Amino acid sequence: MSPPAFEQAVQERFPGCMEGRTMYILPFSMSRGSPLAKVGLQLTDSPYVAASMRIMTRVGPQTFPALARDDFIRCLHSVGRPLPLREPLVSQWPCDPPRTLVAHLPDQRRIVSFGSGYGGNSLLGKKCFALRIASRLARDEGWLAEHMLILGVTDPAGRKRYVAAAFPSACGKTNLAMMTPALPGWRVHCVGDDIAWMKFDAEGRLRAINPESGFFGVAPGTSMRTNPNAMLTIQSNTIFTNVGQTSEGGVYWEGIDQPLKPGTTLTSWLGQPWTPGDPQPCAHPNSRFCAPANQCPIMDPAWEDPEGVPIDAIIFGGRRPEGKGRRPDWTPGCFFFFFGGGGGGSAKAVDDWAVSLGRRLMHDPFAMRPFFGYNAGQYLAHWLAVGEREGARLPRIFHVNWFLRDAAGRFVWPGFGHNARVLAWICSRVAGEENAKTTPVGLVPREDALDLGGLPGVSYADLFPVSRPFWEKEARELRRYYEENFGEDLPKEVLGELGALEERVKKM
Repeated sequence: MSPPAFEQAVQERFPGCMEGRTMYILPFSMSRGSPLAKVGLQLTDSPYVAASMRIMTRVGPQTFPALARDDFIRCLHSVGRPLPLREPLVSQWPCDPPRTLVAHLPDQRRIVSFGSGYGGNSLLGKKCFALRIASRLARDEGWLAEHMLILGVTDPAGRKRYVAAAFPSACGKTNLAMMTPALPGWRVHCVGDDIAWMKFDAEGRLRAINPESGFFGVAPGTSMRTNPNAMLTIQSNTIFTNVGQTSEGGVYWEGIDQPLKPGTTLTSWLGQPWTPGDPQPCAHPNSRFCAPANQCPIMDPAWEDPEGVPIDAIIFGGRRPEGKGRRPDWTPGCFFFFFGGGGGGSAKAVDDWAVSLGRRLMHDPFAMRPFFGYNAGQYLAHWLAVGEREGARLPRIFHVNWFLRDAAGRFVWPGFGHNARVLAWICSRVAGEENAKTTPVGLVPREDALDLGGLPGVSYADLFPVSRPFWEKEARELRRYYEENFGEDLPKEVLGELGALEERVKKM
């Protein structure tokens, strides 16, 4: 949208848009006391947004000095439905879908959102600020703003490593950040489940902070079986959005795995009576919980350390039925990340995997496809430049695919707490153990290096297939994707890595 068209759209929407409603003024900080901390000021007419922002960000007078210096991001939001209503609400939410406008102006340090009540479009400190605007700030100031979880993993000997990991939507980010390890003696602590701001310190270590103060997680599929720590986190002080409701006043969603008491009835997110087996889900597939991070029982002791935690490894992953690789170095690793985390994400959160539904795979570079705050080719060039910093002690780079399937369509990896087995191998590589073998697409664990004990039916051969037909097709798809989407903006280093991959695949 051109600047004149944007300004016209704003003038057509905002005058009088909050009439009859309360305007909330929210001065907030992303992070507490960190050198990377940033301040924003949000105006909104949504009490839901006001309450949620108090959970997700640090609202308060500590922001006033930055406001006085005019050093803050301006965030304007309205649901676009003045009172009294002129027409009925849709799905009980005040919003104006036909006139929805969500705009980011990095040069002006400004975010404008109209007509949407969806969290990502209305809690402007989240993706709008923490990724789209912050990624541009990071480029200008020499750091990284990424769609990544941060966790600490401790082995039975007490050695601790910190890992950052990026996955597209519906690929298990929150479950990994709050994992209960299935390996005896291993422990995981959560620093953050969604956003990482990272910068090299004076000693060349890449340090990461979680700029948020809460969790804004997808409810469906969350249970004591899949993510007990998330369930314990949301027992109080939590806002639930678009979930089902029990007649006892509780919440309900698909996959909650909690038996209902006899006589309990359910109301769907649309306010209609609902019973198991109905064709429509009880909770919206993207329904959410919003809870304070300090309620999570496994929050890392250093999760609010102003200097951040030192990152030893970076993991990228996607959701697809086949394909994976691991690159040990920064530039080759960035190449693998840039073609979509080694794969891609589902076309929307409720999909299983895009390929199975007959659609073209959706590449999601760095899990940032929806969140780039500037030219994506320049974004990758910034990553490459960061890796060339003199004295940088670069993290190891890995790629995973928890969703690999066999020929019959069955998952070949149990996932959830068993993902600790992969973290254990990653930690061994960070420690310098030589327990990997070389393939044309990267390093994979040696057969004796990945602990598969107690996993009947899990086959090493099924976990690490390297198929020439698959990678020939993958290389062709990558070249097409680069040409169609980036053209001359793609750094030459990426094309060089693609050419090297093509040559290796030819020799398979």
